[in-house]
Amino acid sequence: MKVTPLQDRVLVKTEKTENKTASGIIIPDTAQEKTQIATVVAIGDDKEKIGCIKAGMRIMYDKYAGTNVKIDGEEHLILKAADIIAVIE
Repeated sequence: MKVTPLQDRVLVKTEKTENKTASGIIIPDTAQEKTQIATVVAIGDDKEKIGCIKAGMRIMYDKYAGTNVKIDGEEHLILKAADIIAVIE
């Protein structure tokens, strides 16, 4: 399925957090902190508000931002461009 965000929205795929500590203790999903790093999959058509964000970039976003969606069985997030706080290089 192909999903294209509208206006100033950005479709991202969140990175999975490590579910095991360095010492080998397994952390359940309910106790893990929500990740704030993702890879941009697609961007909307409002280039003025989106700015320099392009598909393939790794970004940091506000902790409780966006809408969770499932695409082809994988978790994604749709964010507003204003919720993106940094680009990771």
